[in-house]
Amino acid sequence: MTKWFSSSVWLGVLLLTKCSPAAAQCDESCRGDFNGDRRVTINEIITVVNVALNGCTVAPSATPPPATVTPTPTNAPACGDGPEQIVCWPQVDSVVTSDVDVEVANVVRSMTLDEKVGQMVMAEIQEVTADDVRDYHLGAVLNGGGSWPNKNKASTVADWVGLADGFYVASTDTSGGRSAVPVMWGTDAVHGHNNVRGATIFPHNIGLGAANDPVLVRQIGAATALEVAATGIDWVFAPTLAVVRDDRWGRTYEGYSEDPEIVKAYAGEIVAGLQGEGGSDDLFDAAHVIATAKHFVGDGGTQNGDDQGNTVATEEELRDIHGQGYFSALRAGAQTVMASYNSWNGSKLHGNRYLLTEVLKEQMGFDGFVLGDWNGHAQVPGCSNERCAQAFNAGVDMMMVPWDWKEFIASTKAQVVSGDIPMERVDDAVARILRVKMRAGLFDAGRPSERTHAADTTLVASAAHKSLARQAVRASLVLLKNSDNLLPLDPSSNILVAGAAANSIAQQCGGWTVTWQGTGTGPLDFPQATSILDGIESAVSAAGGTVTYSAAGTFDPGATPDVAIVVYGESPYAEYAGDLSSIEYQHGNKADLSLLRRLRAENIPVVSVFLSGRPLWVNKELNASNAFVAAWLPGSEGAGVADVIFTSAAGVTNHDFSGKLSFSWPNRAVQLVLNRKDEVYQPLFPYGFGLTYQDTDTLGDDLDETESGGGGGETISIPGTIEAESYSAMFGFQLEQTTDAGGGQNVGFTDNGDWLEYTLDIGSEGSYRIEYRVASLVGTFGFRVQLDGVEIDRQSVPRTGGWQTWVTNEKTESVALPSGEHTLRINAVGADWNLNWIRLTLD
Repeated sequence: MTKWFSSSVWLGVLLLTKCSPAAAQCDESCRGDFNGDRRVTINEIITVVNVALNGCTVAPSATPPPATVTPTPTNAPACGDGPEQIVCWPQVDSVVTSDVDVEVANVVRSMTLDEKVGQMVMAEIQEVTADDVRDYHLGAVLNGGGSWPNKNKASTVADWVGLADGFYVASTDTSGGRSAVPVMWGTDAVHGHNNVRGATIFPHNIGLGAANDPVLVRQIGAATALEVAATGIDWVFAPTLAVVRDDRWGRTYEGYSEDPEIVKAYAGEIVAGLQGEGGSDDLFDAAHVIATAKHFVGDGGTQNGDDQGNTVATEEELRDIHGQGYFSALRAGAQTVMASYNSWNGSKLHGNRYLLTEVLKEQMGFDGFVLGDWNGHAQVPGCSNERCAQAFNAGVDMMMVPWDWKEFIASTKAQVVSGDIPMERVDDAVARILRVKMRAGLFDAGRPSERTHAADTTLVASAAHKSLARQAVRASLVLLKNSDNLLPLDPSSNILVAGAAANSIAQQCGGWTVTWQGTGTGPLDFPQATSILDGIESAVSAAGGTVTYSAAGTFDPGATPDVAIVVYGESPYAEYAGDLSSIEYQHGNKADLSLLRRLRAENIPVVSVFLSGRPLWVNKELNASNAFVAAWLPGSEGAGVADVIFTSAAGVTNHDFSGKLSFSWPNRAVQLVLNRKDEVYQPLFPYGFGLTYQDTDTLGDDLDETESGGGGGETISIPGTIEAESYSAMFGFQLEQTTDAGGGQNVGFTDNGDWLEYTLDIGSEGSYRIEYRVASLVGTFGFRVQLDGVEIDRQSVPRTGGWQTWVTNEKTESVALPSGEHTLRINAVGADWNLNWIRLTLD
């Protein structure tokens, strides 16, 4: 808690510490009008005490000492010399070699401490104004997932450019002797300019990995950069270079492959597409943006696929598996690297000096700057959202502090004054940030609205970009099954299209699309996109066939379809919410399997088009399908699916399947970790598998269906209390520490459609009273409760006044429960509630 002191105490401190004009040069806290209304904090008093005892140890605001700028380390230890150094990481020679260090040093030398600390902080656009950018000298702003100008999802290209103008003009205001340092704006353009309504949305990285086409990836990078430039933004947080080892991880689809082979081949290409070719006139021209290689390092290797978890690996494994993409990305000139949330053998990356400084900057020679992730510094022991000297000292140069940035700036400045953050470290961080800004031409670019492609709406979802995205969809599709050569289909047939996903652009795009989780969107958010159904209807109508669409798979009994195309799969999710406890598709809720089996029972051939962000155990669904296509998350151009699964009207193949698995596909539900080159490797479909129309499929319909992929939750004895985190399976929830009585964990971050399952051993048949411990900041429709698929209760969750303000709801009437083992399922029908426990008491 901040403590405040009266002016009388302040005057006493002044007398004791002799806060002279010279001391006032050291820090803003010694300046100002010390009248009866002036109040100071403990940190300010510490500042003047330090000045009195130790002299001015920081750069004075008026006449700072010379700053030294070292472009690349010259005294890096020889590999193997350091006591902690076990393996060698190769030096990377970047193609971006422009030497701007003399100019950088001149700017750093002229900057005040306030200006330097401001450069080291990034704030979220919802929490910062143009005046803030000017007054606090902020180095960067970002819009997170689901963040838009004016908090309006429908913001136009002009709205984005207008906000970028405001930030830029404020950052270059030199009134009052300020240093003019252009602000950078970063955005998560991870599969196209995905926060902007109407932008081209390319397949997620897992689909591009299946395409195995580095040239295509470079073209996608260039197209994305052009759409970003049209909105006045100059920096993207892409590419993601995770090498995913456990597909339960909710960010699996952000990885190109489980193997570093494809990741390394792609990383340099997409960086070149985003930034332009190093050494050419295209580099950082008006059509290109600054790239970010993320997340350094090991994010895809966490135990149990836990997001932000712990990667247990030797340093050789860290380098040879998880580090490979960075070698080609940095060689291609990536100017920023984002630190990862994960730990390496228990050490949080945001606080790991060995990896961020000794490996990345010294051994590998990276001379751009390291960016923190969203409040990632707060996870370092001893840190919080508002302060973290440890992360700066470890090598993070710019900290992403979305909400608490003002407090963070104040504490960082105090830590510099106290010596907790050495001034040499500050100058190095600022020099790196300015080096990137100068290399990218931001000092000469002018306001965003005056740049070549600014506000050009014809570039956003242009015909060329849509065509490229459609090509990427075709290249990403992987054919896993094709009994009796059912595919390609005759478009003159009578086609039944089933599954709600067939007409859901949101589902085919997945997470990180318009919103963070990809939820809460509708048709208006995709004005220029095509659904998978759109593509099927277009192909069939052109050939004189007929299409009947029914999400439930119903049709006129007098018009039995020739074939059914069923489009189904995972609902949208992103980090946290996407983590799984089981790799079995629809564990405990086999609605899609029931539809497939019903159609097959009516002798209708079934083509499954499976949308997912990872391989899942689908042996049952494969057995119930005549053909099975892994379509991943194809993005806004779903019509590309029809290009491959149909012939032309003349019966000629339009496009053959060319996609090959960049992730191994499980044969058993217990194969939670399954990767190429494993000592024991028994996948259903191996890395690199993918049928073409020239292949004869021999898979059959007799895959083993006996293994269940439960989440491993304990069997809970009833009567008793079900702790919310003891689920056997779930979708969409996140665990967090609870402040409720007894502590422990609760589940929350709920969206409509999320679910939890618990395995119960009910000891006695009888009438049970049911209580629920819940919390909600805003109030919500809550959830429905099923026992073995039969609804037994419904609960709304009241507005409790806080996410950790708990109340106990009780079912008004007791419910009769049978003895034995049963499955209790909680289905969310409203968002924004937390659950701590459920208690079942025998009346």
